[in-house]
Amino acid sequence: MIDMSNKKKRLERLVELAQVYRNWTRRELADALGRDSTKLIPVSGNPKLDFIIELAEVLDWSVGDVSECLWGAPKAASGSAKPGESFKQFDSQAKAAHARGSFREMIRLACKARAAASNAAERALACNRELGGWDGLGRFTRSLDVAREGLAESPVPSDIRRMLQSNLANACYSLWHLTEARTIASDLIGHFDRSAATSERDLRTEAFARYVLGSTHRRLMDADPDGANVHAAKAHGMLLAAVESFTQADPSERARSAGIIRTCKGGILEAEVMLGRLDPRQATAAVIDSMSQIIDLDNQAAGDLLESYGWWCIFGCNIAMRHIADERELHRLLALFTNKADEIADRLDNWAMRERVFSIQFDGHRRFVGWTGRDTPLTIDSDDIRMITGTMGRFPQFRETGWSLLESASVITEDIVAAS
Repeated sequence: MIDMSNKKKRLERLVELAQVYRNWTRRELADALGRDSTKLIPVSGNPKLDFIIELAEVLDWSVGDVSECLWGAPKAASGSAKPGESFKQFDSQAKAAHARGSFREMIRLACKARAAASNAAERALACNRELGGWDGLGRFTRSLDVAREGLAESPVPSDIRRMLQSNLANACYSLWHLTEARTIASDLIGHFDRSAATSERDLRTEAFARYVLGSTHRRLMDADPDGANVHAAKAHGMLLAAVESFTQADPSERARSAGIIRTCKGGILEAEVMLGRLDPRQATAAVIDSMSQIIDLDNQAAGDLLESYGWWCIFGCNIAMRHIADERELHRLLALFTNKADEIADRLDNWAMRERVFSIQFDGHRRFVGWTGRDTPLTIDSDDIRMITGTMGRFPQFRETGWSLLESASVITEDIVAAS
């Protein structure tokens, strides 16, 4: 916990910086902050939110920058190592935590690995491990930050740098920063086109970069509708190349890649429908057939392979929304696919999939209202409210949709009714 007197000193220093930065008198600064010049600093040293927002505006900082200056960096981003504790020890433990799906523990151990690192390469590897933990928690903005921290280390071997770049591209893709994802992944693939990958790390990085670029173009089919067919063709080619690259990996890596290969194939299915090579009803039938393999999720192992089935359901929704003209059939498919994707997202605690489920349900409901002319509200329960709130925090582009859901939906409360 930050000492209150220390925080007060930090706040005083920030106020002094703001005064110097703007070349204002203390009264001018107080006027800009809406405060009495004799009471600029709260006695407690604990400023209210409106003060922080106004101070950030004066400093031309973000609210997060001011908050971090006052309260320090997030606790999970700090770590310390005791004498005798090594980078390899913590890195191995973090890897094992990832395999168990213990992402908070993975982050903690990765931070300790970074503190114990003896050189820039080890610190970069620890950053890569940490960003994997944030990715697992659906905290992609933190993944983005940690990837950048790793890339700021120098000197770092080129293959480690490229691995970090591919994970940075994936974080951008997950956050719908599609231009950035496309640029980073394209640069990586351009490198491998000029100089073929030879190391196991580079081979996997190349395959992953192709997956990210193909997936980015797949999303751009909606984000850039004027170029939808161009994006579909690029998505199709890049995802096919990703499947080939993952398939050619070392046998010990192949089992690990089964889920992402299957996800790529689902994206290929979506692109083929857009390109007119596959009938949308055949494609949605293929998604329905795939669901027969995961009827009871309790008997399914958590991991990338189960996740791929959820993404197939999302791809099925995309296909139906774009290409199924029969409204009754469309809404039947959307209900079928979003229900299963929601089950899988809950089983895996997958926030990226939850974002897609809520967004599709919202868009589908608006289309339903337009079709029927009945402005019947969506219904949500307390669990939905918790998940929508968590999704809003993780995906800035979802916040408007999230607020619309929370403000317009009908909330179901669970009442205990005594038997008579």
